[in-house]
Amino acid sequence: MKLVKNAIGRLVPTEVNGEKQIPFQGVNKYKPEGFKHAPKIPSNVDYPLNGDKRVANLKEALIKAGLRDGMTISTHHHFRNGDLIANQIFDIAKELGVKNLRWFPSASFPCHEHLIQYLEDGTINRIEGSMNGALGRFCSEGKMKGTAILRSHGGRYQAVQDGEVKIDIAVIGAACADSFGNANGLYGQSASGLLGFALADSQYADKVIVVTDNMVEFPCVPWQIQGNYVDFTVEMDKVGIPEKIISGTTKITKSPDRLLLAEMTAKFCDVTGIIRDGFSFQTGAGGTSLSVSMYFAEVMRERGIKARFARGGSNKYLVQMLEEGLIDYILDGQTFDLEGVRSMAENNNHVWTSPFTSYNFHSKGNFAGMVDVVILGATEVDVNFNANVVTHSDGLLLHGIGGWQNCLYSKTVILPLPLFRDRIPVIRDEVTTVCGPGELIDVIVTERGIAINPKRTDLIEKAKNSGLPIKTIQELKDEAEEICGKPEKIEFSDEIVALIKWVDGTVIDAVRKVK
Repeated sequence: MKLVKNAIGRLVPTEVNGEKQIPFQGVNKYKPEGFKHAPKIPSNVDYPLNGDKRVANLKEALIKAGLRDGMTISTHHHFRNGDLIANQIFDIAKELGVKNLRWFPSASFPCHEHLIQYLEDGTINRIEGSMNGALGRFCSEGKMKGTAILRSHGGRYQAVQDGEVKIDIAVIGAACADSFGNANGLYGQSASGLLGFALADSQYADKVIVVTDNMVEFPCVPWQIQGNYVDFTVEMDKVGIPEKIISGTTKITKSPDRLLLAEMTAKFCDVTGIIRDGFSFQTGAGGTSLSVSMYFAEVMRERGIKARFARGGSNKYLVQMLEEGLIDYILDGQTFDLEGVRSMAENNNHVWTSPFTSYNFHSKGNFAGMVDVVILGATEVDVNFNANVVTHSDGLLLHGIGGWQNCLYSKTVILPLPLFRDRIPVIRDEVTTVCGPGELIDVIVTERGIAINPKRTDLIEKAKNSGLPIKTIQELKDEAEEICGKPEKIEFSDEIVALIKWVDGTVIDAVRKVK
């Protein structure tokens, strides 16, 4: 395996899994050539004239779609830890004796630990998508036969659009669909909200299967997936476990330390003028980020101002702000709870988006750069503001990238982080895995101080005399090490188990096997 240094000095391979790779060239440096990928041109004569594309079961649909060795099978993660489809796909593949498959999920969850047996026996060669928990550990220990590739949500769309990943069979689970293949995630026992992560799959895959436990009479409206892209439809008893579909993360933190982080973040945004009439923001669904949203709401009520839009995954707190009139629009990328699902169905100003409109770097612009401030998490940052979101202090892969990388193009990027976790400092000389370059990360907020990237002289000037504890990132690192000591370096072998792609499809870092 030939290794070269990329633009941030990381040694990365120029080829994995028999496919050429382009090393990261720097922010905004790489521009693609060529044309978008396209599937074969279909013909109406190959499909039922009455529009009924139903087949008896998922096994029959996979056989009719031509499932065979070496194919790429895609799924989406709208059902989260309640997903009942992905595991069934590979149960069927095993039963049919199919081998060497590439699984291309938009994300994986603990429920997919079931698939480790198929990674071990060669049914699945590799995963190109997030790997959480047991799957991440399996990969980090060098047990996966192929090399994993992790991409952002926008990077996944880009890879499919550009033909970097050619999907042979896409299986799209939907809470509601008709026999023609029109589908949405809004209605039924398995309601999950938006189906935007399956959009690229429906548009570019050679064969598309829609699976639902709520088959309605044509037309299924509104359609988030259009039946004109769909080859087969399947009705089954259950596609998801409702109580596990809705994210368990959408609760405001009760931790005093995390609440302090949220309050300091909101105060920073206030004193620097980020919170103003007509501003826009994106916060995640974690407890600290949700608390930031609530502090934003307090400021807006006091000032009599409102936000033009909030970007990201919807939840009951954003819905409350929308319905109170504090936000004009929610531009929704995924739906985290039932209030988000309800609002998406009822509120015209709760707008569906997709990784294409929001994040795709190989498009004619996207929403990310229009957001005034984004609040994100990280597992580590370093003194150059580079950040890591996929590996922990033990070097194990335990998270996906999600939309995190794409959000770095927002006007101000803030990472509220505890200064240490389990007595291990979060600020390091060098992060274990670079997922985002420091030049795009503006502010680190910790419970013991706030570090502003020296590039953001405007924020440094505005934060002067604010009363907030402004420090350098080196000062924060030294303070953490004074309390916890300097952490020992993790030992890795030379074996590369995964690649981290940047938003433009280039390789920003490689993950090595943990010794």
